[in-house]
Amino acid sequence: MKISLAPMSYCWSKPDIEHFYQQVALSNIDTVYLGETVCSRRRELKFNDYLELANMLKSHGKHVVLSTMALIEAQSELNELKRAIENGDFSIEANDMAAVHYAHQEKVPFVCGPTINNYNRTSLDLLHQKGMFRFVMPCELSQQWLTTVINQDNKPQFEIEVLGHGYMPLAHSARCFTAKHYQLPKDRCQTICLRHNKGLLVQTQESQPLLRLNGIQTQSAAQVNLINQIPQMINMGVDYWRISPNKLTDIALGSDLANVLQQVRNKPANINELLKKQFHDNKHAAIINHHCNGYWLGLPGMDYYHEPDILT
Repeated sequence: MKISLAPMSYCWSKPDIEHFYQQVALSNIDTVYLGETVCSRRRELKFNDYLELANMLKSHGKHVVLSTMALIEAQSELNELKRAIENGDFSIEANDMAAVHYAHQEKVPFVCGPTINNYNRTSLDLLHQKGMFRFVMPCELSQQWLTTVINQDNKPQFEIEVLGHGYMPLAHSARCFTAKHYQLPKDRCQTICLRHNKGLLVQTQESQPLLRLNGIQTQSAAQVNLINQIPQMINMGVDYWRISPNKLTDIALGSDLANVLQQVRNKPANINELLKKQFHDNKHAAIINHHCNGYWLGLPGMDYYHEPDILT
């Protein structure tokens, strides 16, 4: 198993984004996804800026994948999609079936992103025939579902990636809820998302966290955290443990996990003991103690994980 870093789903300034990926370049994270996947009105970085970052990360030994939009609404967005697919160097993460179509047409290998609804092995095998080499499981599916997909008579010929940490992408809409909150029209939103570097938290009338609004994207209020599940995932055959970043410390998380996994690959070791040793400190206390893993367990998504923690 290796560590991957999902595309940044929030609207950060160009200097902040560049600083973030300069730090990623110095980490042990294996695979990095780059690109705007939420809203084309976020123009802090242009396509050429992402290409520069991609080449910089590649020069530091990272495997780079260019991520595409999850909701294509205009011809201009379709043109940008084609431009990404025709980059000539990097594979892509397809987050919409239009990306699958054009990637197959151009014979560009692609990762099937988590926003494409794949709920059975037949559809995955068909996508593999079209050029898919890796499948990112939608966050609402469970460990039991994935076990069924993997443990069929014919083993998958594609890699499998699971969101292990971060706010879960639940839905996308043609409406921008962040702009609506500020009583702004979507097409004149003033890039208001820049004010919320981790989205806009929505609470119930009882002041309980419910959702996180990120432009046209709706996310979970709490983060999924499947560090405890890493030993089981390795045994299942999961290839990549994905982190959806929202702060600089996520880079340290990914790098520390990559270090543990490298030790396991180099020689037989007790993965549970290595995880305890790496994470039983104050640096990672917050990510260990606050999480919602219901979907992975086949429960309501916002349910918390109550099984005894291997990291304590």
